Formats: sequence, structure tokens, C-alpha cells
Amino acid sequence: MSQLRIEDIKQLNALALAYMGDAVLEQKVREHLLLMGRAKPNRLHNEATHYVSAKAQSMIVHRLMDEGYLTDEEIAVFKRGRNAKSGSVPKNTDIQTYRNSSGFEAVLGYLYLTKQVNRVYEIIDYAIEIVDQSKGATT
Repeated sequence: MSQLRIEDIKQLNALALAYMGDAVLEQKVREHLLLMGRAKPNRLHNEATHYVSAKAQSMIVHRLMDEGYLTDEEIAVFKRGRNAKSGSVPKNTDIQTYRNSSGFEAVLGYLYLTKQVNRVYEIIDYAIEIVDQSKGATT
């Protein structure tokens, strides 16, 4: 498999970054749920939506921004992803929430593709903690 250069990654469409970020987040959330002892497929899917829904991701990214958790570079990628026009209208959420979640996923995809794996997993671990706190769970 060929490698993308940093310059190529910086030129990628923000929605392509979000596509990659969505996959990275989904994988880590699934791992988290399995490690928590969740095993029934229907329950796994329902639990996962608490972490990967547009509403959850929008809430997470607002908290990260409010806390100054993201770097300037990450904020710039978030804004690119948030402002990208997807051409589709979300079914179960408003457009602003959807765009915020796309921006969050773009950050994750950008970090993953630029080989900043420790940082992407740090953000995802904190995102999981934020969701667990919001639903009253203990981690």
C-alpha cells in the first residue's frame, strides 16, 4: 500500500478526512464496549450510538474546544471539516450538529493519516470519558 505524504493529507477533502476519522472512532468505541463486557450484538450497536452519533460528537467537540484541549492545527482541521458541504441532509439531527460531528471526525482522520496515532487515541479516550460522564457511567 502506498503512503500518503503529509502534503497530500493536508490537501485531502475534509469529508475524506472525516470518512477516515469515523472509521477510527468506530473501531475504538467497539473495542471499548467489548472491554467493558458488552457482548450482545444488538446491545453493542445501541451502546455504540451513544459515542458515535452526531449529537454525541458535537457535544464532545464543544467540550474539547471549551477546555482548550485541541491544538491550533486541530482546530483548523475541525473548521475545515465543519464547513465542508456534504451534499446530503442528515435524517436524525440538525445541520449544525451534523457539521460539528463531521469536523470532529475530520480531526481524528487527519491525526490518524498523519501518523499522530497517540494523539488520536488520546482524544478518543477522552471523548469516551466525556460520553460516559454525560450518561452517568463510571469508567
